Amino acid sequence: MGYSQLDRPVQYLKGVGPRRAEALATLDIMTARDLLYHVPRRYDDASTVSPIARLDVGMDATVVGRVRSKGVIPTRKGLRIFQAVLQDESGMITVAWPGQPWLDRKLREGDVLLVTGPVRFFHGKQLQPREHTVIARGAQGDEDERRTGTIFVTYPAGEAVPQWVLRGLFERNLDALLTWADDDEYLSPGELQAQRLPGLGEALRRMHRPDTLRDAEVGRRRLAFDELFFLQLVQAQARRRQTELVPGIAHHRTNELIRPLHESLPFQLTEAQARVLREISADMGEERRMNRLLQGDVGSGKTVVALFAMLLAVEGGSQAALMAPTEILAEQHARKLRAMVEPLGLELALLTGSLGAAERRDALEALASGTAKLAVGTHALIQEGVAFRRLGLVVVDEQHRFGVRQRMALADQGDVRPDILIMSATPIPRSLAMTLYGDLDLSVIDELPPGRTPVKTALRTPARRDAVYRFVDEEVAGGRQAYVVYPLVAESEKVDLLAATEEYERLRTEVFPRRRVGLLHGQLASDEKDRVMRAFLAGELDVLVATTVIEVGIDVANATVMVVEHAERFGLSQLHQLRGRVGRGAAESHCILIAEAGADAYERLKVLRDTSDGFAVARADLAIRGQGDLFGSQQHGRELALRFADLMKDEDLLMQAQGAARRLVEADPEIRQADHARIRAHLEARWADRLEMFGVG
Repeated sequence: MGYSQLDRPVQYLKGVGPRRAEALATLDIMTARDLLYHVPRRYDDASTVSPIARLDVGMDATVVGRVRSKGVIPTRKGLRIFQAVLQDESGMITVAWPGQPWLDRKLREGDVLLVTGPVRFFHGKQLQPREHTVIARGAQGDEDERRTGTIFVTYPAGEAVPQWVLRGLFERNLDALLTWADDDEYLSPGELQAQRLPGLGEALRRMHRPDTLRDAEVGRRRLAFDELFFLQLVQAQARRRQTELVPGIAHHRTNELIRPLHESLPFQLTEAQARVLREISADMGEERRMNRLLQGDVGSGKTVVALFAMLLAVEGGSQAALMAPTEILAEQHARKLRAMVEPLGLELALLTGSLGAAERRDALEALASGTAKLAVGTHALIQEGVAFRRLGLVVVDEQHRFGVRQRMALADQGDVRPDILIMSATPIPRSLAMTLYGDLDLSVIDELPPGRTPVKTALRTPARRDAVYRFVDEEVAGGRQAYVVYPLVAESEKVDLLAATEEYERLRTEVFPRRRVGLLHGQLASDEKDRVMRAFLAGELDVLVATTVIEVGIDVANATVMVVEHAERFGLSQLHQLRGRVGRGAAESHCILIAEAGADAYERLKVLRDTSDGFAVARADLAIRGQGDLFGSQQHGRELALRFADLMKDEDLLMQAQGAARRLVEADPEIRQADHARIRAHLEARWADRLEMFGVG
């Protein structure tokens, strides 16, 4: 495809020049393409714009009118109010901006404005805008109103580039920009028809000059498809490199270990566990390297599934390793797995940073010789000097706690690469998982074992805090343990929130003076965190005051109460993870959320109160917080912000995009064929950051 007209610097477009180009750069508009993709942030149609004559006091209205007069009105209290009289075909109304006299320099008589806000009574009807947009300047207004018709568009603007300037630039340049966009089209007519999408130029026309709101939505869906397609294309290439370009291992099942384990289990696998095991077994039976993400809620049985996969590797003559983010979690895994595999005659080696020299030497020898078929450890598994005789499967627990390089370092030893199974107990909606982890195949355990008692969740206001603490004390008196979680480590002058360090002292000396109270937060030294957590696990502490450092932690079966202070400050998914710290044993457990009784916060927290399904919680979190917030909390380095795609309503587009991307990579792995030249050019010109992120060149 080579150079595109859309790549030309914006300063060479009509009406721009060097000075205005500098101003446009403040909106990240540097090229013609940047300007074309600077699409409206808001649309108002005839159904949302009210005739001025029909405005009534108490309405929240949007009107379009011409400024007939304007001025600054002083008040007795010294407040200066900018007022303008707007007129449309039906009548006139006063519009007032209290405390904004500077608008007198910005707005002119004859300007056409779109304003939105409440209608109030003050010496007659008066509209006080929350938002206003200059649709046209002065005499240009008649022409602009005729051109715009029933749809008014509002662009993201700024002090250096006001709305009317952007409108003027699009008026002068949009036709040429759309023609250049047509030249950039990478989908064939047949593919456009199959995907039921408009061409690129037509989609952008609908975004900038829609005849109806439906037009704008059709245009957005095309741009959303492009965004998702190129993301999935990069991930499909990364997936191919991780699974197909290096030799894998075809594991042969003998049932020598798997059947005895299955028969020894005191419970039946759920249908979801069985389904996921079939997916994993099918992958591991092929020479193509497995690279799979296993998602499942707390308590859904991911570890048992992982153990069956590890035994499949051992049956085929290989070793298997499980890497956990903390020593305590690694030790917990080792204890559980040893109890299940020692009756099968298997040796398991534990490798962590705190092992003594003799223990470490024995573990390393067992792994190198192959006498230890299974290994469990922390990042110590990837340190220098660790060698396996024949590593066939790597399981990574709580994958988001490791960097990509840490995960791959264990899996990239030797000429033959082991299969990779990545586990996450953080449920996220399928659409978000596909977007973040499209380079991995996805398996989901979406049901809990029967008979598991849900944690009882309650909402309480700060006024009932004393009663909550009395309940905690009663539980501790009965031999149980409790967590009390705060959003901050220490008090802050910027926010009026309780903090763990200060509240620890109060809880220890005033609230629970007869109880053993510990403190755990992220700013403690690693050995101190480890000491406190071990003390809680051993029952040497009754109440653990903590921050979210315990969000991913170990099983303390005796802990039955989780109290979260300022619960409104946490996302729903994070609260669900905290709730998962209790209910690990047979006793009835409780999660008590203390939050201010604001309507928005309480409605949001009721989602958590009313369901124990982590995936339902995650979907609600995505709907409430928006995908930007979730990307920030989930990605850990994967910067995948989406401008046009909406993961709540575009899952069908995402499925289409992933299918199209994987088919393309299967047919043309390096995207080098002549008929894919435009796709390659788009990748290199617009998605270079994603190519680098996933290590695809």
